[in-house]
Amino acid sequence: MSGARTSTLATLRGAIERLEAGETRHAVARVELGHRGADATLQGGVVRSALHEVFAPETRQTASATAFAAGLAWRCAMSRPLLWVRQDFGPGETGALSMGGLAELGLDPRRIVMVQATDIDMALRVTADALACSALGAVVLDVWGGARQFDSVASRKLTLAAQASGITCLVLRTAAVPVANTAETRWIVRSARSRTRSPWDAWGAPQLDVALVRNRHGQTGQWIMEWMCDECLFREPSAHSQPAAATPSYRPPAPPAVAHRRAG
Repeated sequence: MSGARTSTLATLRGAIERLEAGETRHAVARVELGHRGADATLQGGVVRSALHEVFAPETRQTASATAFAAGLAWRCAMSRPLLWVRQDFGPGETGALSMGGLAELGLDPRRIVMVQATDIDMALRVTADALACSALGAVVLDVWGGARQFDSVASRKLTLAAQASGITCLVLRTAAVPVANTAETRWIVRSARSRTRSPWDAWGAPQLDVALVRNRHGQTGQWIMEWMCDECLFREPSAHSQPAAATPSYRPPAPPAVAHRRAG
């Protein structure tokens, strides 16, 4: 029995060492965000079979961080269902997750499954079990507060589960401080001003101030990203938040300018 334990322990240690060294047995699959600068820094996009963290630096930035996590998870899900795990007291702290709001972002609420856990321990168990379900495309673990249970050991378990299944795991953190763990990337998200050109313009597309502060296999950076609700991708902010209307073809040409002389 002791020999079996020793063998199992050696296997786990080897898996952790390969994980920390960035070695994988399978080809790394990446998903482009659509933003050229971010995708170039990420060497083609975010890794699908990995753990990623998204932080709201203040509670008032929760909506922006949630929107970024939702868009990122949606792209990683690759047309498969998305599971969103929240603590049951989360709505009281940051507000309920609005299916109508997600629909306005271009996401299909029918492909989003919500789970409310009584505590962080249950949320971690649900997330780990969900990462073993091949029918899912991505799992979002929505954690409020410090949550000491989400430590380096818990992050290793989720990372190994994501690598084994190929399913992306995103951890959305609010009112928390980043700690050392096995996350492939860590993002800090704030809201950015939409670009409107005149008082009568409608508000522009959602824009986010996104900082990539951890990238295990590359550089970091910071960008303003515009979320395109119709295409469900991020891109560089456009010069105009709304498309400019073309000149009507039936409009008569402007008359030539005529210089007027004073009679004298």
